[in-house]
Amino acid sequence: MKLGEKLRYLREIEGALRGRPDALTQAEVVRLLKKELRETISQAYLSQIESGARPHLTNSSRMLLAKFYKVHPGYLVDDPEGYQEELMSDVGALEDKLDLWLINGAERFRGDPDVSQALLRVARHDDSRMCVVLLGAILDNPGLAERLLQVLKPSPAAGAAEASPKLRRRSQ
Repeated sequence: MKLGEKLRYLREIEGALRGRPDALTQAEVVRLLKKELRETISQAYLSQIESGARPHLTNSSRMLLAKFYKVHPGYLVDDPEGYQEELMSDVGALEDKLDLWLINGAERFRGDPDVSQALLRVARHDDSRMCVVLLGAILDNPGLAERLLQVLKPSPAAGAAEASPKLRRRSQ
């Protein structure tokens, strides 16, 4: 992952940690740095780093952003070519990657507990690949998802199906 991608990801995570539905803006990061750490960098500088126009942070900027985002300063560099965070073996590597992707998705959607918990349940299942394939098969059958929701969760699903034009369109 490139440094700019990491900084955009950290702004998104920080926004979620602060109870926001979206990422912090670069201007908000600058304002919060000044307010919380009594130090600052310019929004233009952040923009150049995130866009890749500047490939590296200065050491003082790296330390400041690491302190703000509560990450190790060594995280705020480009990852080497071919770098992977997770340990992988050839046995079960694809399912392990799927499980990791589901867990990361659950973290990103932690603001929506139903979605987050569903992703975690699939990741914990002995055959998460089969769960995802099954979901695809359910969605390939018109109206089946809505009927299953009515059977499995009668009251919330019924209200959601009536209230949601997206669900009504799919069932037609």
